[in-house]
This record gives sequence, structure tokens and C-alpha cells, in this order.
Amino acid sequence: MKGKTKKLYLLVLAVISIALLAGSLLTPGMAKHESIQEAMKDAVLHESNRIALFGMEVNPALLSDLILVGTLLLAAVMIRLFVIPKFRDKPGRFQLLLEAWVGLFTGMAKENSPHRNQALGGYIFFAGSWIFISTCFELLGIQGVTTEGASISLPAPLSDINGAIAMGVMSFLFILIGGIVANGARGAGSALKEFSLPISMSFRLFGALLSGLMVTELVYYTISLSILLPVFVGIMFTLIHAVIQAYVLTMLTSVFYGEVTEPPHPKAKAEHA
Repeated sequence: MKGKTKKLYLLVLAVISIALLAGSLLTPGMAKHESIQEAMKDAVLHESNRIALFGMEVNPALLSDLILVGTLLLAAVMIRLFVIPKFRDKPGRFQLLLEAWVGLFTGMAKENSPHRNQALGGYIFFAGSWIFISTCFELLGIQGVTTEGASISLPAPLSDINGAIAMGVMSFLFILIGGIVANGARGAGSALKEFSLPISMSFRLFGALLSGLMVTELVYYTISLSILLPVFVGIMFTLIHAVIQAYVLTMLTSVFYGEVTEPPHPKAKAEHA
């Protein structure tokens, strides 16, 4: 009896899948309101597909940013109040996940900045978590309405060049302040030598996310590949960029922070004296 039920279930599932596939192939596609060139241009400049927020027309990435910030702050408060006080010597799965996630960035900070790493561990934990989660945000497919009444999927916050620049500049300022606190003018001079660092960090983030968006858009605009491949391509590119960019920025920040906060060597002190 169970075998017959299982076969019937698989048969119904197969029929439904075939019907959906046939419908997607035979149903005429929607008319394209913009060319692929216009879609690419809007991905960079965001001149169209804007949304209304507090009486202003803004880039949809700003709304994504506000939603994500509020969600993460609420989650952090809930975890601090209701989860961390219940931590045990024999950890559960969620406790293991949190400890492994925090330990990943703490270990990176200790390895690259052995002299001063407490503040560094906290910062790269924030930066890496934010980059990874905000990049994966677009996978949720949260919908927004443009000023023209069209429905769009909210993009990742860092898909806006302004968000990427803010992250790069903030990381550089953290390195600069760490150098000043640790070594005064010498640390500030070491940090300011890398004047191109915030630019490279910003455009690396934006370029990586933009390249993934463009590849996905190209796949969606190819009719013969618009059945299943865009889903796979979109998910894989998003996850790969989330991991790589979180690792690259946190590694760069920790390495440069370790260099500017390193105490002077005894020989340098003697020569200076």
C-alpha cells in the first residue's frame, strides 16, 4: 500500500512538473520595456527604477539597507538578551555556529595583528558579517514599488556605489585611527601612505557585486536560457561573491591594521634616540 502511494505521489509530481515546464515554454514572454544596455546602465547609475522614501526618490538599495540594518540590530539584541545568557559548557548547534563565526574573525585578527587585536576582531566581525549577509539579501526577493508603479526586487545594499564607498572609507578610517592610537604620528603616516586603499576597497566591493548582477541580467535576457539557469547562476554568483568579498575586505583590513599598529623595533628606537 505504501509503495502504491509513493508511486502515485511521484506520478502526480512528475505531471505537475511537466505541465509547468510546458507552460513556461509555450506561454509568450512579457514584452521587454528596456534593452539590455539600459538595464546595465541602470545597474550602475540607478537613473530609473527609483522608489519613494520619506518624500524623496532614492535608490532601492537604500531601502534594502534600512531593512537589513533594522533586522540585524533587532536580531543582535534578541541574541544578546535571550540566547547568550543560556550558553552552556556543552554547546548546542546555534551556540557552536555563533562561536565558530566569531572565532573565525578573532583568529584572523590575532594572526595578522598580534599586538592589538581586540578592537580589530570586533570590527572585522562586523564588516565581514555585514558584507556576507547584505550580499545574500537579494536572494530573499523582497519586492518594492518604483515611482512609476512597477514592481522590482530590492537589490543588495552594496550594489549601490555609495554603500561600497562608505564601507571602504570606514575600513580605512578604522586603520588610520588604530595607527594613531598605537604609534601616534608614525602610525598615521604609515596609514596615509596607503592613500589608495579606500578606493581599492570600495571599487572591489562594487565591481564584484556589479559583475554578478550583469551576468545574471545577461542570462535572464537570453530566452533560451531563461527557464532554470538564471536561478542557479544568480544563487551561485551571489554566494561566491558574498564569501570572497567578505574574506578579502576583512583580510586587507586586518593586515594593514597589523602593520600600522606594530610597535617600533628596538633597532629603530635606538637609531631614533
